[in-house]
Amino acid sequence: QVQLVESGGDLVQAGGSLRLSCAASGSTVSINAIGWYRQAPGKQREFVASIGRDGATSYADSVKGRYTISRDNAKNTVYLQMNSLKPVDTAVYYCRANVGLGYLYWGQGTQVTVSS
Repeated sequence: QVQLVESGGDLVQAGGSLRLSCAASGSTVSINAIGWYRQAPGKQREFVASIGRDGATSYADSVKGRYTISRDNAKNTVYLQMNSLKPVDTAVYYCRANVGLGYLYWGQGTQVTVSS
């Protein structure tokens, strides 16, 4: 079992920055990768970025060059640095852990609102 807690969401103006955190607890040694997803009102949840056990990262085209995913292994925390935010980035942001043989765990989400 893995528990995930997101934080850092806020209201920010377009062009601003935010850093989201995803703190993991429980069987963290079994985590293969952690990803960030987002869901805007009326839309499906979509992939944003991920970081693997080996440090390999992946990004959605819509956030490449603006978002950076990183991790602090000592704190069992994954971060999402978001720069040059746009109103279309407004969504609830969730982190998801891929654990062991492929079990998926989700956090509760954190709201990011970007005003124009």
